[in-house]
Amino acid sequence: MRRRLAEGLVVLLSIASLGAGAASGPSSLEAAKVTRVPEVQSSNRPTRKPKKSSAYQVGTASWYGEQFQGKQTASGEPFDMRDFTAAHPTLPLGTFVKVTNLKNGRAVVVRVNDRGPVVDGRIIDVSYNAARALGFKDRGVQKVRLDVYRPATVAKLEPIAKLN
Repeated sequence: MRRRLAEGLVVLLSIASLGAGAASGPSSLEAAKVTRVPEVQSSNRPTRKPKKSSAYQVGTASWYGEQFQGKQTASGEPFDMRDFTAAHPTLPLGTFVKVTNLKNGRAVVVRVNDRGPVVDGRIIDVSYNAARALGFKDRGVQKVRLDVYRPATVAKLEPIAKLN
């Protein structure tokens, strides 16, 4: 009961103080503090629009998974179909690539750790998990766009010690 009475009193006093301040208007000191903001002159130079980046490559992607699980990749690490990795014929190993599915707009960033694809006409083989995220795991192949991705910073990956 006392709490409601106190809250009501605070609200009533707040309203009363707002009404009194609004009716009295600004003081001469407050009026003297008002300064005019100088107008900003615009230049006649046209503004530059950001360039639309062109794709590194557009073509057909496929995925590889369980049949290569644990086998050594071109980078020397074992293939893990659950990682977001890919095989590309010419990009340097360790390059990050943004792969965009042109059918549904989904995109993921993968790390090139292998060479391939071995099938002619394909530009990249992504891991099973990357294909799943891109939404073409069931289809097997999909038209994609590749953009080389240069992150501002790259976290150093350290292996987690196995718990016994």
